[in-house]
Amino acid sequence: MISSRTVTDAVAAMLATGSGKPVGKGRQPAGNPAAYYILWRIDRQTYGAPYSDRNEDATLVYQVTSVSAPDPRNPDSFGTQDQLEWLEDKARDVILGRDPTTGLWLHTLTVPGARIISREPDTEAGGTPDPSDGIMSSASRYTLRLTSP
Repeated sequence: MISSRTVTDAVAAMLATGSGKPVGKGRQPAGNPAAYYILWRIDRQTYGAPYSDRNEDATLVYQVTSVSAPDPRNPDSFGTQDQLEWLEDKARDVILGRDPTTGLWLHTLTVPGARIISREPDTEAGGTPDPSDGIMSSASRYTLRLTSP
């Protein structure tokens, strides 16, 4: 059976490595960073063989919330549109980017016990800027389709 936790761990690691920014699973990452991602698994569908058979397929939908926040070391700072858009673009590149020559993914997503069939954009859930606390965020969703090797 394809483990949701294993897939989530792999997506979080790929996003952190590919972007150079911290990724929190379901919450803000530790350390109070000024720019970061929050990764949520928001849906899962399982197909194929019965649960007693370990050969199955799964579709998981993830939401990547990009957050541009004040720098905790600078009380006069605030999140910026430029930083937010950089975070959004970088996440999109890390998750969906392919080499135009080879067609291979730019960032490897390795999930123990599973093979990635596809990575697809899902919906752009939109932004939630909050001028009162200087935080800007936006959410993008991605669908991953996996099968057992």
